[in-house]
Amino acid sequence: MLTAPRARRGRAPARARRAALLLALAVPAAGLLGIPAAGAAAQDVGQQARSADLAVLRAMRVPAAWRASRGSGVTVAVLDTGADPAALDLPGVVTTGPDYTRGADPAGYQPPHLHGTYIASLIAGRGNGPGRAEGVIGVAPQARILSVRVILDDSEPGFGVYNENADYYDAIASGIRYAVRHGASVINMSLGSTVATRSMRQAIGFAVSRNVVVVAAAGNDGQSGGRYTPYSYPASFSGVISVAAVSAGGQRASFSDQNSSVVISAPGVGVVGDGPGRAYLRGSGTSPASALVAGVAALIRSKYPRLSPALVTQAIVGSARRVPHRGYSTATGFGEADAAAALARAGRLAGQAARPAGLAAGAHFGGGPAGPVVVVPRDLARIAATSAIAAAALLCFVATVIALTVRRRRRRAAARRPARLAPPAAP
Repeated sequence: MLTAPRARRGRAPARARRAALLLALAVPAAGLLGIPAAGAAAQDVGQQARSADLAVLRAMRVPAAWRASRGSGVTVAVLDTGADPAALDLPGVVTTGPDYTRGADPAGYQPPHLHGTYIASLIAGRGNGPGRAEGVIGVAPQARILSVRVILDDSEPGFGVYNENADYYDAIASGIRYAVRHGASVINMSLGSTVATRSMRQAIGFAVSRNVVVVAAAGNDGQSGGRYTPYSYPASFSGVISVAAVSAGGQRASFSDQNSSVVISAPGVGVVGDGPGRAYLRGSGTSPASALVAGVAALIRSKYPRLSPALVTQAIVGSARRVPHRGYSTATGFGEADAAAALARAGRLAGQAARPAGLAAGAHFGGGPAGPVVVVPRDLARIAATSAIAAAALLCFVATVIALTVRRRRRRAAARRPARLAPPAAP
């Protein structure tokens, strides 16, 4: 497995920086596994990819979660550089939405869909080979992917055009709205910018209000020290599950952003995923970490489709492992995502949401010298009758007050009038 050198990121103009930083969350270090067309070598590579993939899944206890859910019936929208439907581990999984970057690349150019394919496989890869025992299998292998192209891989010739053209300013917001209107239950965005645009914020509000879980990468601008990094958007918007990257030992990856927007963490170092054509990628970044958590959200949504985005977040956060010493840290959030525990917590939350509020009639609560308080059931007929009697009594009282007031005023008026002499008697 060959590792390519880390790509340099140049500074861009103020407007272009928004788009340029979107691709800053692309996998910082990537390597390709070339797969021959056929033969034992291809099988070896497929088995190697599966072995590396299972190590990550086991770290998140995903195989244990598969006993309850595999993501069936859920569509995860991947807003990225586009996913290749012909990738080895994505047969029949990807539905392609619109391309909101159209026109940036030269006419006739075929985008590589590098980053988007990698992310999609981590969420819903099916594997390949005999019994699908080779290649990459995603966290939610029975989910479907809605691929919406909103950014470009930095190797594309139109990358500069995309950065400098205001026509693509709202590409991500448009992609969010399209995904919501076309049946996505979960949206993953392994991208980000330090600029909080109004259109993106409104689009995320639209998604959450339509019961869609939104997951995003926290960012790859972290430093090895304890210094905080700038907020990245959409991850830092309210309602978004912001995901940091950790190593196999649970420590924050040196590149992972560190600020108070971080909600949860997941493996993000040396994660193997599918690539376009017959190749695999090994990458490190908050991009794969975000995709893995989006897969966990898909498992929950499949098992408990009516659970709100807030409760899905609560299930993931409340079941995390490797919880920081004080319960939360800006490095790893509330801990590292645990798929099996998250599903179990989601089940309890779904049960609580289904139960009626309050206590049953005859139940007791409290104690003390006066004894427990008995819960009295609400008798709607009695309440209505009592309310009618009270209203009638109030009307009678008001009428009486008015009558007495009028009578008193008349008496006072009569007392103030001067006495008149009686007319003289007739002679």
